[in-house]
Amino acid sequence: MQNRLEEIYEKLIAHETEIMNLRKGYAVINERYTAALSSLRVLTMSAAEAAKRACVAAEKALLSAEKCSDAARKAADKSVIDAAEAAAEAAVASAEAAMEAAAAAAAASAAAAAAVAEQAETVSLQASAEAATATKRATDAANQAVKMSLAAAEAVKAAKLKI
Repeated sequence: MQNRLEEIYEKLIAHETEIMNLRKGYAVINERYTAALSSLRVLTMSAAEAAKRACVAAEKALLSAEKCSDAARKAADKSVIDAAEAAAEAAVASAEAAMEAAAAAAAASAAAAAAVAEQAETVSLQASAEAATATKRATDAANQAVKMSLAAAEAVKAAKLKI
């Protein structure tokens, strides 16, 4: 009987030790999980911010392309072909910048979406939605910038035909 009690006590001590080790392991895993969630939250917010900034860059490139296109048309009207060509080239460069910004916004939006896939938090979902909206705006601006650069090139072409 005494031996049986000692066996039971040994098993209890073994189980108690195992439970303590499991608790410690859980605490470590929980700490790492919390740190990972925090990192993902920061990544999501940064990706959304990058998408928004790329959107602003694309919209500014669009404005630049519009002004370059306008300058090309005005210069073409006054038979200043070299200036018109330079303005048209600047419009093309602005359109390319807008396309790059739109691509950056898309990449940032994809990063935000990937982070959302890892964590289902309201903040991440909102940031991902904002990044997607910014990407659409950047893409629209890039599209308009390309149209402006084409209009500038057409104005230069028309001016050359007048000569």
